[in-house]
Amino acid sequence: MDKKTQFNIWYWVAAFAGILLLQFFLTTGQVAHISYSEFEQYLRDGRISQVEVSERHLRGTFDPPLTGGESQFSTVRIEPEIVDRLAQHDVAVVGRIEDTFLRDLLSWMLPLLLFIGIWIFLLRRMAGGMGGGMMQIGKSKAKIYVQTDTKVTFDDVAGVDEAKDELKEIVDFLKDPVDYSRLGGHMPKGVLLVGPPGTGKTLIARAVAGEAQVPFFSISGSEFVEMFVGVGAARVRDLFEQARKHAPAIIFIDELDALGRARGAGPIMGGHDEKEQTLNQLLVELDGFDASIGVVLLAATNRPEILDPALLRAGRFDRQVLVDRPDKIGRAQILRVHMKKAKLAPDVAPEDVAALTPGFTGADLANLVNEATLLATRRKADAVTMEDFNNAIERIVAGLEKRNRLLNPKEREVVAYHEMGHALAALALPGVDPVHKVSIIPRGVGALGYTIQRPTEDRFLMTREELLDKMAVLLGGRAAEWIVFGHLSTGASDDLAKVTDIARAMVTRYGMSEKLGHVALEKEQRGYLAPDGYGYGSRRDYGAATADAVDGEVRTIIENAFQRTVTLLERNRETLDATAKRLLAEETLDAQALESMIGKLRRISA
Repeated sequence: MDKKTQFNIWYWVAAFAGILLLQFFLTTGQVAHISYSEFEQYLRDGRISQVEVSERHLRGTFDPPLTGGESQFSTVRIEPEIVDRLAQHDVAVVGRIEDTFLRDLLSWMLPLLLFIGIWIFLLRRMAGGMGGGMMQIGKSKAKIYVQTDTKVTFDDVAGVDEAKDELKEIVDFLKDPVDYSRLGGHMPKGVLLVGPPGTGKTLIARAVAGEAQVPFFSISGSEFVEMFVGVGAARVRDLFEQARKHAPAIIFIDELDALGRARGAGPIMGGHDEKEQTLNQLLVELDGFDASIGVVLLAATNRPEILDPALLRAGRFDRQVLVDRPDKIGRAQILRVHMKKAKLAPDVAPEDVAALTPGFTGADLANLVNEATLLATRRKADAVTMEDFNNAIERIVAGLEKRNRLLNPKEREVVAYHEMGHALAALALPGVDPVHKVSIIPRGVGALGYTIQRPTEDRFLMTREELLDKMAVLLGGRAAEWIVFGHLSTGASDDLAKVTDIARAMVTRYGMSEKLGHVALEKEQRGYLAPDGYGYGSRRDYGAATADAVDGEVRTIIENAFQRTVTLLERNRETLDATAKRLLAEETLDAQALESMIGKLRRISA
């Protein structure tokens, strides 16, 4: 796009100065500036024919002109009675009133221009983050990508086939809106992309623009709001106005929850005038623009539960597309896209890496490939191996190794038995995710050791028995400490928190308590896309007696799971001691080493 010419006061200052200089050179080219003594000499010689007398200067004409061609002269007036002397030499005298308008004008205009220039300079420095100054503050800050800038198509988006199928309809409409509406239908005005962070909502929106080959207006929801009331609404108007001029086009608003939060929501009522005006203007624009002109509004959010209901009604955001975490097949497709730029060893297969990364989003997988590549580069390898991917997964999941974090021998022994308690419980119980690695090398912020389990498949449902087995594995470390040392440590704090959450969810949300029955006592208040424990609590709609019963059931479930794990580990005490000693010696045991040591453990019932 061509840049619009902006008004600049310095252009006028430069033009004015140029005119003055031109006038000066034109008027002074044939004038000789002489001293007063030279003027007297020329007067005595009869070389002066006419003189203009003013208060400070004498200007006149030579007759004949000087040898240099100057026919006029100028000098300073010194004698008050110069008129009488001129009359004695028969010189024509002309009175002249000196014009001081230009001098007076410049005397007050130049300081004013200097002040205005300094003021504009400081104002632009202060308003540098407001889109080019005060005159541009109401303009939209959307970044405009044309076809050659986008360079993203559906081939670059993997793992979200359902979302791509939904959005291909948008592409067909933008390519040929007339044919698409031949039966009387019209395209949805707004499409809301909903999904957890990192699943590729922004990428798929840019792919729509790349496939449709239309201008793509990209802006974040937070960029509409400024410190001045009314700026956000003005930017919304300007954004839609620009999109109409470039139709067919796509408007993409990222992080819509920053702009479209429900009005009046929050602990403090009032103080939302600017955001509400911006949201109201967006609602008006969605109602006002015609879908047949070829402008489609795409928006993305990972918190749809806090959006204003008026924004989600039919006729505004008509369609909501879920961009969810990819499954195993989707993860393999995403890995193929990112592995194209990496030099891989023959033992690396996207399917194998996808099996090791349940729950990873597209951004996580991109980071994983990059971390594995960096690890291979750091060890001066020629290609990225499967071992590099395993180490990268551990680094992302558990954190960076802290080999300089030295533990005393007693603590190392406690950590070894703790981790082997987790591993043996996981290996003994049926239906539990298999153990991939056990280590007592500290990682991350507070982990003194870790046990990594790798699921064999994506799971979406869990039975009561599977939840109890998961709790038993989590309590395995605490049970091992209790059996071997006869006391408990603080190392199981995170395990206890997870176990308590599972037990309370079983009682209050899943109806898995025989005492309380098939009742959902609590409703989860966090967003369904937010991670566990993300700033939301649960609402309690029951009395004190039921609360006591819930607490009692939670304690009973946890206690039974703990005793079950203690019994399991006591039956395998010799195996526990042997594996813990080997773990102390080698610091890390993988799945093959564990299998070779405890082959009979799987046949022991808990």
